[in-house]
Amino acid sequence: MIGGSRLRQIGWAVVLGVCMAAFVVLTFRVNAVKSQVRLAERQIVALEREKLMLETEFETRANQRQLAEWNRVEFGYQAPRSDQYLDSERQLAALGLPRALDAPDPIRVARAPRSEEIELAAMVSPLAGKPARTDGEGEKRQEMAAPRSLAERLSDGTRLGASLAEVAE
Repeated sequence: MIGGSRLRQIGWAVVLGVCMAAFVVLTFRVNAVKSQVRLAERQIVALEREKLMLETEFETRANQRQLAEWNRVEFGYQAPRSDQYLDSERQLAALGLPRALDAPDPIRVARAPRSEEIELAAMVSPLAGKPARTDGEGEKRQEMAAPRSLAERLSDGTRLGASLAEVAE
């Protein structure tokens, strides 16, 4: 019986080895099928995205056709022709009409810095933020350099009137 049990042990070991080999082969097969399924799912998602993009483009082009039709029929619009483009600013200016007789004059406002402000800006110390020299006009310059509120600046009509110039064509 010793020989039979030995043979039986070997048989079981062979059966166990065959089962393990079959298990490994089936595991690889299952993983291969899973990867094929994942690849197919990715392709499906990519195709769905492409389909959505093509549907959107189709709808957009259909809307463009509809808009072009409305522009042509309802509003009489047409695409610009090559002879409608201008080569220079002079051609654009030639298209302008002269101002009508009852049209108001254009008002242009400009602010030029006064010479006092230019001198003050040149004489203010960048570190201290104060005027560099303190002669007789030092207080006046320091007053001009001090930050003021908007209400104070607007209420000072003399300074405002002096720094604004009205130019009409």
